[in-house]
Formats: sequence, C-alpha cells, structure tokens
Amino acid sequence: MVKIGKIELPDFPLLLAPMEDVSDPPFRAVCKANGADLMYTEFISSEGLIRDAAKSRQKLDIFDYERPIGIQIFGSEIEAMRESAAISAAVGPDLIDINYGCPVKNVACKGAGAALLRDIPKMVAMTSAIVKAVEPFGLPVTVKTRLGWDDSTKNVEEVAERLQDIGCQALTVHGRTRVQMYKGEADWTLIRKIKENPRIKIPIFGNGDIDTPQKAVEYKEQYGVDGIMIGRASIGYPWIFREIKHFQQTGELLAPPTIQERIDMCKMHFDRSLEWKGLKLGIFEMRRHYANYFRGLPNVKSYRMRLVQTEDPAEIYAILDEIANTLEYAEVES
Repeated sequence: MVKIGKIELPDFPLLLAPMEDVSDPPFRAVCKANGADLMYTEFISSEGLIRDAAKSRQKLDIFDYERPIGIQIFGSEIEAMRESAAISAAVGPDLIDINYGCPVKNVACKGAGAALLRDIPKMVAMTSAIVKAVEPFGLPVTVKTRLGWDDSTKNVEEVAERLQDIGCQALTVHGRTRVQMYKGEADWTLIRKIKENPRIKIPIFGNGDIDTPQKAVEYKEQYGVDGIMIGRASIGYPWIFREIKHFQQTGELLAPPTIQERIDMCKMHFDRSLEWKGLKLGIFEMRRHYANYFRGLPNVKSYRMRLVQTEDPAEIYAILDEIANTLEYAEVES
C-alpha cells in the first residue's frame, strides 16, 4: 500500500496526469472507469481563482466517484498561491498538488510552473505557505516537477529533500528538464536516485514516456518508483490503466479494446461532456478526442470528419453506431 497523508492507494498506483484542456471531469470519468487510482484536475491558475474567474472556478468541480482526486494549482506569487490553496481546499478534494513542472512559455516565463526550479528558496517558501494554508482542512500537499531547468541545473534531488522537510507528502517527477519540453527521451535515472536516498520517506512517482504495459513494469523494476503517472498515453486510450494492471498481475498482455468498446467509451465521454459543459461546448470540445479514440482504425477519416462537423447530438450517436457496425471486425493498426 502507498500512503499520501490519510489517502491509501494500492501497491504501485497508476496516476492520471493533470493535463490542460484534457483532464476535465468527462475525461477523468473514462480513466477512472478503466483503473486510474489517483487523478488530478487540470492545473488551475492561482490568479484566476483569486479573481473568481469563471473558467478557473469551473475547474474546481470534482465528484465523489472520482476519489481520490487532487486539485492542482500553479502561480508565481506566494500569497496568491496560499490564498488559492485555501479556496481549492474548501471544495473538498483529497489533496492539493502544486505545479512546479509546466514548461510552456506563457506559464514558465511568467515565473510559474517550471520557472520555480530556478529559485529553490522561493519554491520552498511557497510550498511551506501552502502546507500551512491547507492544514486546517487536513489535506496533504503534493508536488509535480521536473529534473531541473536545463541540463546544467538538474536540481531535483535537492528539491525532493527540501520539499519533504517542509511538509510535502508525495513528489511526482517528470524525467525531462524545462528546456527539453516534451522532446527526446525521458531520463528516469535521477528519479531512481531520489528513491534510493535514505532520507526520502515520501512516495516518489515517475512520469514521462510510459505508453505500454511492458514499459510500466520495466520502469517499476528498473527505477524503484512507488507508482507512475500517465499523461499523453491515456488520451483517447484510457484502457492503458487496465492493461498495465493486468500485465503487472499476470505477465500477459490484454487484448486491445474492441471496436464496440471504443465506441462505448467514446459515448460515455461524450455523455459526460454534455452533462458538464452543456450542449454547445460539450459537442465542440469533444471534437479533439475523436481522432484519438479511433486511431489505427481503417477507413475512419470520413466518419471523423462528419463527427467534427455536426452539432446534433443524435447525429453524433448515429455516426458512432455506424462506425461500430461498419468496422466491427476491422483490425486496429499498431
């Protein structure tokens, strides 16, 4: 068992990464249905929460079926982060997570996300303020970060010790620097060093490039992490969670989802999207997911074009049924 504060997770838990414009409640629902053990909201701007911005506030929506669920916040100012942590804690998540890893320009170049890797004292002070802010709520604080800003400043080992010392209760490390963005291969060697450090007692989760059950188990054995966080590999393929668990337990690969399973999961995602976002936005924002759900299927382009052009839910369901009936026995290209 892996513990984060009072949260009890199974051995080697699988975490769903917080992904901007992806990890919303509809997407989280399909990942939970397929075995995700701990999930996070999209990252939420501390400034947006303090200003009571509608988009930021909506990202605080969490549901009991998602638990355990963490709210992730980001920002550059300590006081704003402290206030937003208290606002987030008040809606009743299971933990508060701090983003010290986002590499994108409009976050990092404004002093938030991975930018804090260039100012460890400020990162420590910010984390400490957030730990104290959510103490009355009894919530653990966790952190997601990267190896460092660039190859010459890979300081995540120091970060791990200092954050643990001021109350961080779990750490997820993406195996790239900020400068790398998402390019090249993730390097987990420093993640292993953190895990092997006898001073480190909190759970250490690895993130980066896990896209098959075999790789998940290989990295578990090679790097000794307490669990793994999965991001891009789950987009349009929430079955990655159940496949990893099955392979870990049996050493055998599960058969890939059938066409009907893909359609059913896509429908579930669409249903939740309409429920949470309303008709117009629910239909519009679902469009980004169709290509991923049907990746590798033959002759699916024309269906996908029709799905992204219609604004009628009944027609969308009909097209999905048509795909299921037409491609029932098709093989998925790897």
